[in-house]
Amino acid sequence: MSSPIIDDVQARVYVIPTDLPEADGTLTWDSTTMVMVRVKSGNSIGTGWTYGPAACASLVDDLLTPQVLDQDPMNLPALSHSMIRAVRNASRAGLVSYAISAVDTALWDLKARLLDLPLHRLLGEVTADVPVYGSGGFTTYTFHQMEKQLARWTQELGIPRAKIKIGEAWGRETDRDLRRMESARKTIKDADLMVDANGAYSQAEAIRIMEEAHDLDVTWFEEPVSSDDVAGLRAVRAAVLPDVTAGEYGTDIFYFRGMCEANAIDCLQVDVSRCGGISEWQRIAALAAAHNLQVSGHCAPHLHAHVAASTPNFRHLEWFHDHVRIENMVFDGTLDPQGGGIHPCPEAPGTGLILRENDVEAYRQR
Repeated sequence: MSSPIIDDVQARVYVIPTDLPEADGTLTWDSTTMVMVRVKSGNSIGTGWTYGPAACASLVDDLLTPQVLDQDPMNLPALSHSMIRAVRNASRAGLVSYAISAVDTALWDLKARLLDLPLHRLLGEVTADVPVYGSGGFTTYTFHQMEKQLARWTQELGIPRAKIKIGEAWGRETDRDLRRMESARKTIKDADLMVDANGAYSQAEAIRIMEEAHDLDVTWFEEPVSSDDVAGLRAVRAAVLPDVTAGEYGTDIFYFRGMCEANAIDCLQVDVSRCGGISEWQRIAALAAAHNLQVSGHCAPHLHAHVAASTPNFRHLEWFHDHVRIENMVFDGTLDPQGGGIHPCPEAPGTGLILRENDVEAYRQR
């Protein structure tokens, strides 16, 4: 029997408006761009994606497709290294890694479908239950909008963890930050209260706001200062009770090595749609384990579900409002977080997702 061959690679761009105006501490937006890669071998198609600028699609066409076209999709480590070597002059960091991530995740989906295996079975299942936390709570929301979203996660769906955005206006609205945190605590009752400042605060501001919020039992403080300020993360970590975390912008293993070696965080955030895909996620998770750290999946929940289920030192996955909404629009076969976790389908091959071609064509830009 001859080996399968990758005979087509296609990059698409979808731009999907938000349902409400959205912002965090340092950015505002009204739409989200999904760059999707479809990799074909015979009658089988693997799908991967990243949430990044449309330019990622051109990077797939120009730099990455030549590395995987006409190659054997069973040889994923070789294809991963081939893509990484090919982008030397373009620099691995940033959008190049986003593009690699989209191709790599599509290749893993394709291989699992060719073998007629669920992706988590191909990767090696550690758990059938992937814990999630509700994430949204944008600074543009009214108190009522935020409370309604939090109540849906924690009371209707039974998710015992919820995260809101703080650091409004680059940390200049700390009074409102505190009032929103108080409102969130009242709404979610005994569930874990998690907050994300998106790097809005200075080191002193981050420490001060946790001192003022000491009675709210915040358990997770994400990017209290810029993730580039490793010394600042370490100082905040030493001064506050919540777990301090960062890493969502990491695009290669060397970034994560520096974060771990700096002893700057309590849990390492990794984004499979940015870091280099599932192939690089596995290397990063092993690196984190060597530093006695857990990893948490950042956004893109349906892209993370299977690799999360195969990662021994995995903590939880971000059930991010924007991406959940988009993935439910784009795919059939999406997962249900009822009870606080998602469960990758044990029968469907690959990710179990089926693209809803006709439904999403109106959002396609390329």
